[in-house]
Amino acid sequence: MTQRRAALVGNPNAGKSALFNALTGARQKIANYPGVTVERKAGRMTLPGGEVIELTDLPGSYGLNATSPDEEVTRKVILGEFEGEPMPEVLVVVLDASNLEQHLVFAQEVIALGRPTVAALNMMDLAERDGLVVDPLALQEGLGVPVIATVAVRRRGLTELAQAIAVAEDRPAEHHRPHTTLTERRVTAHAIAEAAIVSESSRHRLHAKLDKLFLHPWLGPLILIGLLFVMFQAVFSWATPFADGIEAGIAWLSEQAVQNLPGGVIRDLITEGILAGVGQVVVFLPQILILFFFILAMEASGYMARAAFLMDRLMAGVGLSGRSFIPLLSSFACAIPGIMATRSITDPKDRLTTILVAPLMTCSARLPVYAMIIAAFIPNMKVMGGIGLQGLVLLGLYLFGIVAAMVVALVLRRSVTKGAASGFIMELPKYQMPRLGDLLIALWQRAWIFLRRAGTIIFMVTVVLWLLLSFPRAEPGQNQIDASIAGRLANGLAVVVEPIGFNRDIALSLIPAMAAREVAVSALATSYAVGAGDEEQQAQQLGERLRGKWSLATALAFLAWFVFAPQCMSTIAVTRRETNGWKWPTFMLVYLFGLAYLFAGLTYWTAVWFGLG
Repeated sequence: MTQRRAALVGNPNAGKSALFNALTGARQKIANYPGVTVERKAGRMTLPGGEVIELTDLPGSYGLNATSPDEEVTRKVILGEFEGEPMPEVLVVVLDASNLEQHLVFAQEVIALGRPTVAALNMMDLAERDGLVVDPLALQEGLGVPVIATVAVRRRGLTELAQAIAVAEDRPAEHHRPHTTLTERRVTAHAIAEAAIVSESSRHRLHAKLDKLFLHPWLGPLILIGLLFVMFQAVFSWATPFADGIEAGIAWLSEQAVQNLPGGVIRDLITEGILAGVGQVVVFLPQILILFFFILAMEASGYMARAAFLMDRLMAGVGLSGRSFIPLLSSFACAIPGIMATRSITDPKDRLTTILVAPLMTCSARLPVYAMIIAAFIPNMKVMGGIGLQGLVLLGLYLFGIVAAMVVALVLRRSVTKGAASGFIMELPKYQMPRLGDLLIALWQRAWIFLRRAGTIIFMVTVVLWLLLSFPRAEPGQNQIDASIAGRLANGLAVVVEPIGFNRDIALSLIPAMAAREVAVSALATSYAVGAGDEEQQAQQLGERLRGKWSLATALAFLAWFVFAPQCMSTIAVTRRETNGWKWPTFMLVYLFGLAYLFAGLTYWTAVWFGLG
């Protein structure tokens, strides 16, 4: 006798995996479906009568009209179209009781097939915790299939569910027509959910009211901009005492090295290279942690998904799918995971466009560069009734990067990656207070990643740069930078960047910055430390040195350059891997360098025209 098969289907985050694990225990096998990199989880479960059946946990899906590889696999398995994968005799639709209306949209589509179907009303405990009481019998009447209340993690309702699977039979598709539109299914889902919900607490009603506020087409974007404004004000105002403490500590270490080490190459390497270079990057750790504190808190509270929903209209307006928002959002931390996250985008041109604009999102590596220039050249003053000017400029740079990414995406979608945007569905998580312990752990991880980067890539590049700046040794009366290998190389590049207001020191910093953006800070610090004539000049902070050597027009042009300048070489390598060749990474380098040069020049020439040069 052939072994019967059943399959768990449902939206992502419905608790299918937890239910699958509870029903099959250790009797599982995991592999990929033939020909695709989508995980196949299958296991054996025993029904109350002793019959053993094979249970498959299908990838989460929002509909049978597949828009991703995962959803395509689910559709084919359900309809028996997947080669080598027999069609399941019983479909188990898993519903999240705490987000019932959203999950009922796909459930109707599955039930309308007329196949033996059982609904598992899962995560009942979370619904009750949120003050939501759902009547399984009312839901059963609305759907026309058996509905079993379950709590997979506590093994509640598993016996009843197994019994329902055992007796499931074919049904005529009476309750819902197979070809209803998405809008019709949403209206029906709302009616069924309303009839099944017995009561809801004030807390649940509060969540609904918050969504009406945060997702309002006009108020929602204003609230988002307001939160970003507060975040960037805090990056400067909250971080100042911590950054000053780190800066003082580095200055003390440098002083101790000068006093206790004999003069020579080793002492110069420590003071001019490691402490002056790497130390100037570490100073910005408090600002990076404050930035991530806000980002992590918005994610943990459930607000970040609402921000993605708000941005969907803007993304569609420039030809990008709403699916592009999450990869671009990830790029605020680092473009590498952002580019890798584009694998969830099904349309190849949509995915390519997202990869090409991801470096324009302001990653955390840019923050030390921005913070250094802003602190040195933008007065720490209040404008417009108490608003910090430095935080306002930082917010402007982030918004400038976002606008630039959208404009470039629009141009690309109408030229080299021409195509129409596709829609997407996003499930909004429940609101909740972020747990302090989770935030602290995540911040520690971010701090460790930053410090490890400072202790490896930035350290090595800074040491190499110091060696190139320090040798060969200058003759008496000659400037060390002029005599060095790096200085001679920078003289050649300076000719190219001089028209946009950049001097040789800036030209020198742009080359190692391709290893990591933060290296621009350490490169400038190392360069000025090596070129300092005496210990008093060496003791000057980097900001003081920049103010003495750069005009405001040059500083603004430097900021504009880093809005567009290509990411680190690791990003280029990941782009090559994700696009299977050098064509698009080369295109990315050319257009980003071109925009960086153009906008740095426009910024410099405009500032000079206004008398800021």
